[in-house]
Amino acid sequence: MKSKKWSTGKGAITLIITFAIMAVLIFGAAVGYGEKKVCSAEKIKLGLDLAGGVSITYQVAGDTTPTEAEMDDTVYKLQKRVSVYSTEAVAYKEGNNRITVEIPGVSDANKVLTELGKPGSLEFQTSTGEVILTGSDIQEATAKTQENELKNKEYVVALKLTEEGAVKFATATASNIGKTIPIVYDGEVICNPTVNSAISNGEAVITGMESFEKAEALATSIRTGALKLQLTELRSNVVGAKLGSEAIATSLKAALIGLILVILLMIAVYRVPGFASGIALVFYIALELVILNLYEITLTLPGIAGIILSIGMAVDANVIIFARIKEELTAGRTVETAVDTGFKKAMSAILDGNITTLIAAVVLMIKGTGSVKGFAQTLMIGIIISMFTALVVTRFILKALYALGLQGVGLYGVNKERKSFDFLSKRKVFFGVSIAAICAGFIFMGINGAGGKGPLNYSMEFKGGTSTNVTFNEDYSIADIDAKVVPKIEAITGDGNVETQKVAGSNEIIIKTRELNQEERENMKQMLVSDFSVDDSLITTESISSTISNEMKTDAIVAVIIATICMLIYIWFRFKDLRFAASAVLALVHDVLVVLAFYAISRTSVGGTFIACMLTIVGYSINATIVIFDRIREKLKETSKPDIKELVNESINQTLSRSIYTSLTTFIMVAVLFILGVTSIREFAMPLMVGIICGAYSSVCVTGALWFVFKKIGKK
Repeated sequence: MKSKKWSTGKGAITLIITFAIMAVLIFGAAVGYGEKKVCSAEKIKLGLDLAGGVSITYQVAGDTTPTEAEMDDTVYKLQKRVSVYSTEAVAYKEGNNRITVEIPGVSDANKVLTELGKPGSLEFQTSTGEVILTGSDIQEATAKTQENELKNKEYVVALKLTEEGAVKFATATASNIGKTIPIVYDGEVICNPTVNSAISNGEAVITGMESFEKAEALATSIRTGALKLQLTELRSNVVGAKLGSEAIATSLKAALIGLILVILLMIAVYRVPGFASGIALVFYIALELVILNLYEITLTLPGIAGIILSIGMAVDANVIIFARIKEELTAGRTVETAVDTGFKKAMSAILDGNITTLIAAVVLMIKGTGSVKGFAQTLMIGIIISMFTALVVTRFILKALYALGLQGVGLYGVNKERKSFDFLSKRKVFFGVSIAAICAGFIFMGINGAGGKGPLNYSMEFKGGTSTNVTFNEDYSIADIDAKVVPKIEAITGDGNVETQKVAGSNEIIIKTRELNQEERENMKQMLVSDFSVDDSLITTESISSTISNEMKTDAIVAVIIATICMLIYIWFRFKDLRFAASAVLALVHDVLVVLAFYAISRTSVGGTFIACMLTIVGYSINATIVIFDRIREKLKETSKPDIKELVNESINQTLSRSIYTSLTTFIMVAVLFILGVTSIREFAMPLMVGIICGAYSSVCVTGALWFVFKKIGKK
């Protein structure tokens, strides 16, 4: 059905309203409203790497030396506790009997101290106050969904007790049937379940939860409610940003330059539609900043990765639409009809691509921890906003501009005659190149491992390192330390992965490096004394554990596996063909392995941003693949007996401009970040650029060919 033609007045009113809303959003993001500056971008919660926070070090009480298992368990439980303050909070071992927690965006150490580190703070009691169980008796606590006796869905918390706890609980429940057993966390009753029957098998279910979120919150409290070790505070500091103000300033500058370049490119390629998308992109960024503030999302470097990816996807949606409009104009349609038809035909590819990535983001947010959760939050918000701006804002602006007189076909462009390339005839070459790149990565990992370097260049976030506390005679800023001290440390360690933090209100600087041997520690001390006149008695070093625990690694891996399975099922359901889903997932794995090969060959540091980088590539890869598959699906519906090889080649060639321009716009954003960024930013941006190039290559050269091969196998 043809849409009703817009009048000049309607077009003018639409633009006025759009710019008015944009002005409100931009003012809110730039300045804020009221005395509290509500919606201001400067009020967005920043992570420890961008803004600093509180660092608290605990020491195990008593003279006994804790076991490694006891320390790991306590670190994990503290990690769960501090995540209440921020998804980016971390806990890690320091030495043999110390644990440090770092919480971003917090400046009141005393408040935090009163809420953390309370041993034995979880208790199951009788109604008379007698303690039945403590947190150490709980082995597992998991939020679940089940059906009750009436076949209605209900949310529960499933408990699994230790052997000792099971015996205690069997006795207590047998004598308290029909009575309540309050669950007390840090002196407060958090749940008051009723005993329905004696429980002797060590497994129980708490019912009556209002929602899954409530069940998950209770399960988390039970899991983290008791610390095996008694802790005492050793020291607490308010620390500055790990990356320093320079990193933030250069990142913002890079983002602005990248955004301007992307908008100019869109205008140069797509003319009036490109101009409309530029307005929509500014609208998108202002809206995202406001929402990040309102929902109190903690923004870190991985979070910035999520925003970069969502900006790329916002541009991608516009490119898909504009490419469709050009096709309609080339076929002889009027501009008005071409715009309406272009949006309609692009809808399925945009929805499938974004929903697939959104599924992954939701799973990562629910199952992930730390930086994985922070990445997922910003990505999920970005995807939702990008779909809105592409499908609603861009469309309204474009129709308004047309109504105001910008109606010539030349202002929208038509496709030039271009010779088609036979991609499928070169599929063996493409497969060979991909296999060679992946194998090279594994070969280098083997060589590095055999040489004692480790398969990958793991940073201290993965394998721990050395923390050096230095009190200088002068009040150096982080920028001064990064410019004067860090290069000398890098010369000693031979590694560019150095983190620095300043303790607020003092001349003390915390320097974190890879694990240093005794000779390297001595060399660093001598350098600080001779070059900066530091008193050697004011230099202390301590070994620290990884900030990414084995449990966090497991959580991330499980989250990615579940997300991949969910994406596979969705693609299978939408395309009604398992071969599409299998090809998409294989291409996704291909991109991840190629970037992993880059990490191995270049010895780029594998730290916390590594997880964010890989997750970004997963989201980017699957979205690019969907576009080509959507075109193949469309063409399969148009003919009953197609020439499959010709159909796939045609689909790839028709979506080629989209693949090129989307990759180029996203690449520009990251490349500017790489050029202007500090060392840690560059170590994040470079693999991301490799991933973008790899994603473009696989979507054009690999995915269609994989589906074609599977299609031939299926026929046989």
